[in-house]
Parts: sequence; structure tokens; C-alpha cells
Amino acid sequence: MPQGTSIRLEGCAKTFEDGTRALEPMTLEIEGGETVVFLGPSGCGKTTTLRIIAGLENPDDGGRVFFDQEDVTDLPIEHRNVGMVFQSYALFPNMNVEENIAYGLKIRKLPQSEISTRVNEMLDMMHIHELRLRTIDQLSGGQRQRVALARAIAVQPKVLLLDEPLTALDALLRERLRVDIDELLRGLGITAVYVTHDQAEAMSLGDRIVVMNRGRVAQVGDPRAIYFEPEDAFVADFIGTMNHINGIVREGYFETEGGRIALRSPPEGASEIFFRPENATIVEASKGMLAGRVSAAFFLGDRTRLIVEGVGQEKLTIETDGRAKYSEGDQIGIDIDPESVLTL
Repeated sequence: MPQGTSIRLEGCAKTFEDGTRALEPMTLEIEGGETVVFLGPSGCGKTTTLRIIAGLENPDDGGRVFFDQEDVTDLPIEHRNVGMVFQSYALFPNMNVEENIAYGLKIRKLPQSEISTRVNEMLDMMHIHELRLRTIDQLSGGQRQRVALARAIAVQPKVLLLDEPLTALDALLRERLRVDIDELLRGLGITAVYVTHDQAEAMSLGDRIVVMNRGRVAQVGDPRAIYFEPEDAFVADFIGTMNHINGIVREGYFETEGGRIALRSPPEGASEIFFRPENATIVEASKGMLAGRVSAAFFLGDRTRLIVEGVGQEKLTIETDGRAKYSEGDQIGIDIDPESVLTL
């Protein structure tokens, strides 16, 4: 299995024939063996970027795509040796599982003995050996996605490209396959580019995440940096849940209508702070940095999510131990870890 093919995009932009600007000029390097996840809302340009890497779309004039040191910009997909996995599976309904996996190998005119060996390896790797003779309409969604992965990997691609591969599956199956895909990519050491709008997928699978918005790269970083150190309000809001409070900085404190919060090094002129639900602690109403009123409480099993009003212009989301019981109208105090407060 070829390993460690690096990818370099240089000034890659995309404007479609109708004038739609899908992607602003992007320059990005992906290391060999790295899994990079493109994350963002629908229409942000992440799938267009994937298609440019694959050779399904050409970048605008001046944009270049390199695999290692080779300029592949003008090479069509069939000459780039990439494997692709789609949300829709894109399997052949007139073929059984074994034949689907073997398809790309036959196109490459490999000897039958090598085809049989590779197909058996893929069946074992994806734990679908007992399905080898089933037709596609006899498979569940999760089984179909495993076959699609096996077919993509069987050809020993330089790069594996995955476009929203788990979107069509139910939540429990998505979680299981997410673990399997992570183990697969780490075991193979293959360079992978993964497109999703699902934050959990991005956080769990990506060595790095490229957050995109309106055709532009908003931030690139490892999952922890993206979550704990967002570079702008869009990234802060898009990744997880983020609370906003308006107010003013005065003598080392951020003052708002619900109270005041000690800040480690408050910037002059800051008028808004951000913090995550898990960085707040509920205390007695009279003892907290802030005071508010519970407007809704949702028991989620391992935690209770509270919606709190009366602290600022926007309602806050606070998470607490699932065993604690709160009701609408409860008055609570809120302490916030000063180390976790962001000013963007």
C-alpha cells in the first residue's frame, strides 16, 4: 500500500460557468499519512476542494495541485490514483460484494491471482467476508459503506478521499463506523482527506481540521486548537456550543448586567466574551460571579443542559451533572473559569 503521499494546493480557486465563486484562492499543505478533515456548513467550498484534489474539477487559472513533487493539476482522476468514498456509496447494484471490490482491480488489468488476494484482504480488513456473495440490495447502510471503503482501498491509492461518507447512517452506526475508519486510516498510514459538516466526525478523525466558511479557510489546526483557541467568532460558534456575553472591561473585570467576571488579562475595549458550557459551574444564586434564571432544563443522561436568561442579551447554555435537578424559574449563580474565557 503506497503510504505518505503529500498534497499541496497552491492558489486553488474555483469559479463555475454561471459566475458562482465556490472557492477563494487556497494554499494548503497536507503531510503524507495525515488525515485532514474539511469542516463547514453546506456551500462553504469543502466538497469543491475535495473534487479539485480528486481531479473531478479543475481549479481556476493559476491554481496548482501537487502530489508529492508531481504537478497533477492537468491529470484526470483516473491517472491520479486516488480512492473515493461517497455518501451515496456509488456501488454497482448488478454486482455482488466481491465483484464490487474487484472492479477497480480488473480495470487496472491486474492478474486474477492478485485480484483474488487483494479482495480477500479487503473482505477480512472490513470484516465483511461472510457478505462476499451478497448483492448490494441485500446489505444494510453500514455494510454498503464498508464495501465502498474496501473497494476504494483495494486499488492501493496514493490518497483516500471521503465525501460525507457517514451522513446517510443512523447515529449509533455513524459512531461505530467512525471508530472503524479511524483505526483503518491509522493502520494503513495513508493520506486521507475527509469532508463533513459533522463536528464529532471532524474532532475524532482529523489530525488537522480545515474550517471553511463562504469559500474561504477560516482556521486550520489540530482539533484541540480549533475547539479551545478559535481565531474568530464564526469558528467559535460553529465548533461546539459557545456562550456570548456583552459588557465592558473595568479594573480587571468584565462587567455585565448579570454580574462581573474576573479576567486573567482582559484586553482594553473588549465588549464581548465567549465561554463553553462546560467551563461554567453552578453555585448558589447569591454566591456566583453571575446570577440568572433557568428558562429550560434538558436531562441528557450523563448531564443536564440548562438554558439560562437574565445574564446578558443572549441566553446562556450551561451543562451540569445529570443527577442535579433544575426546573424552569430556578434562580442560580454561575462561576466561570477565567482561564477559559475568550475575547475575539
